[in-house]
Amino acid sequence: MRIKVGVIGTGAMGQHHVRIYSEFPDVELVGIADIDSVRVNEQAARYKTKAFTDYRELLKQDLDAVSIVVPTMMHKEVALAAIEAGVNVLIEKPIADTLESAAEIIESASSSGLKLMIGHIERFNPAVMKLKEIIDSGALGKVVSISTRRVGPYNPRIRDVGVIMDIGVHDVDVISYLYGMKVSEVYAVAGADIHSFEDHAAIILRFGHEYSGIVETNWLTPHKIRKLTAIGLKGVAYLDYIDQTVELHDEGWIRKAKVEKSEPLRNELQYFIRCISKNEQPFPSGEDGKYALEVATASIESYRYDRAVKVRK
Repeated sequence: MRIKVGVIGTGAMGQHHVRIYSEFPDVELVGIADIDSVRVNEQAARYKTKAFTDYRELLKQDLDAVSIVVPTMMHKEVALAAIEAGVNVLIEKPIADTLESAAEIIESASSSGLKLMIGHIERFNPAVMKLKEIIDSGALGKVVSISTRRVGPYNPRIRDVGVIMDIGVHDVDVISYLYGMKVSEVYAVAGADIHSFEDHAAIILRFGHEYSGIVETNWLTPHKIRKLTAIGLKGVAYLDYIDQTVELHDEGWIRKAKVEKSEPLRNELQYFIRCISKNEQPFPSGEDGKYALEVATASIESYRYDRAVKVRK
């Protein structure tokens, strides 16, 4: 049975959802929606599907699932409409613009018995998946610090959120995923120099009393860097999200882990479709997305009021 899928939002990220779904043999790309009629019609012609300028019309097409790739402030409205139409939902991160909206989406999906997945794409980066295996195997020993650097030039299409919510939230999710723990407290220093929201931030994450996470992120660096360092008692791992490499250093050796490179978004969408066809609960779940949003929101509160902020367990 082919899964009938639609995509709402066909901009910079949404067009890749369209492309990948169109290539899956077990998926029927029923239609795509975007308020930009020129863009949506061009993509519909390219990928041989139907174009809609009103997403509500797309939701009437007997879909099994939909990717929601619209501005963050629209996530709640579109997700609730999709759930009301009986459609399983993948929402690009962050889950919503507020915790209240996130809670509404989660409750609606749960009460409807529908699947809700949040698109924290780096979980499906082969390098992150490999590092998770390495950490869980004990090869690094007890891991006590994980730090990330996610910086690069500003993208003018990002207008409704700042750098913490747009890209910093990736590393909040990844660090928590690698530790297998949740943040207990956050302290952030940030500022807005070229954007109406913050465009640079340094975030310190506390996990209990012994473990730390550090997220450096900005829209000021002229070239893109996406890297992570995990420090353990037996060694250190250096990960490059872009090159999809993991290098392990200890007192005797420098070794490169074997990573089978692949497109993270393709891995993510393939997993989403599999969960629907096999009736399995997908992860990152709505609760995972809400947690990442809560930490990002606490980070914003921290830098605005210049104080550490506790994160609810």
